[in-house]
Amino acid sequence: MKNGSLKQILLLTDGCSNKGEDPSATAALAYQQGITVNVIGILEDDQTESPDGLQEVEDIALSGGGVSQIVYSESLSQTVQMVTKQAMNQTLQGFVNKELRQILGSDQGIEDLEPEKRGEIMEVVEDLGETSDLEVLVLVDTSASMHNKLPTVKEALVDLSISLNSRIGRNKFCIYSFPGKRKDIQLVFDWSPKLDTISTVFPKLTSGGITPTGPAIREAMYQFGKKSLLRSFRHEDESGMEETGY
Repeated sequence: MKNGSLKQILLLTDGCSNKGEDPSATAALAYQQGITVNVIGILEDDQTESPDGLQEVEDIALSGGGVSQIVYSESLSQTVQMVTKQAMNQTLQGFVNKELRQILGSDQGIEDLEPEKRGEIMEVVEDLGETSDLEVLVLVDTSASMHNKLPTVKEALVDLSISLNSRIGRNKFCIYSFPGKRKDIQLVFDWSPKLDTISTVFPKLTSGGITPTGPAIREAMYQFGKKSLLRSFRHEDESGMEETGY
């Protein structure tokens, strides 16, 4: 929440992790650093059985203070936008609740206010969701079983960029895939205000290998605040973009 910036990891996966540390533990660590971890579990369109990774998807999001959804690939675009916005509002509501408790006492929160006051505060939360800077690191599972889903993932992320760029606040996106070739994650698309150029990089993605979700989340956490992100924000400021913040 520093400098009016909301940080999210958006994990897109379809299976259970099978290498490295517990992904719920690394999601909790990210949350302690002010980074919300949201998870979308992607099913095959003809899949009828409950996926093995369902509980893990929910556990990661719960530990990471985020939102989880299980979705068929045909509905992925709408879900990616919904989860990102829902997580923003959830994070902001938690921040406002914390401030309220400092003012009204430790046992007072938004839910304890009278309806009219509660409505006014939720309007503030909505406004903050429009004006806060947003940093989203998209973490894409490219293990073997994701091969047929990657074109749908690409379309969903372009739609997300278009949707969020209608906000007043500034957006920054980057994309990492996992597993990487020689490390846990691999850079696909560096920090940028828009994802509409990802068509040029997505064809380079290859699927295969294991699913080191825990190590991938840990490495993703370290990508926030890197020079490329700071340089990107600075470039916008030099172009006359107004600062946003609390």
